[in-house]
Amino acid sequence: MRVEGAATSAHAFNRLRDIAVRGVLLLSESVTVAVVNSQVVSVLALAQHDGISWLTQLYLHPAHVAQGIGSQLLAHAIATALPPIRLFTFQQNVGVRRFYERNGFVPTEFTDGSSNEEQCPDVLYELASPLRGVA
Repeated sequence: MRVEGAATSAHAFNRLRDIAVRGVLLLSESVTVAVVNSQVVSVLALAQHDGISWLTQLYLHPAHVAQGIGSQLLAHAIATALPPIRLFTFQQNVGVRRFYERNGFVPTEFTDGSSNEEQCPDVLYELASPLRGVA
């Protein structure tokens, strides 16, 4: 399970969007999309495994980064998923790591990446203490 804040290119984003639309994610996870001008610009996927909610995908089209879309989708995930909520992201993705940390996630484990498909060092995050129903 891997989460990133922005697809590395429009091509990568379009590939992910197409996978979600064809039903790969839709068959096994709860998927939410953000639409701007009739175009899907972001995909969020949540899964539940062994009593843990996993944020498995949060991708934004590169042209829509830093517009609040990711924050809105993450707030939706926090409001609807049962705790604990966990996610993985790559260690090298510093901007995305800052995003999750600003939103209450804390790193709980750093790996060398040997167990992920990309073989890239990653970080396991968990939401520290979700604030639900706070006005």
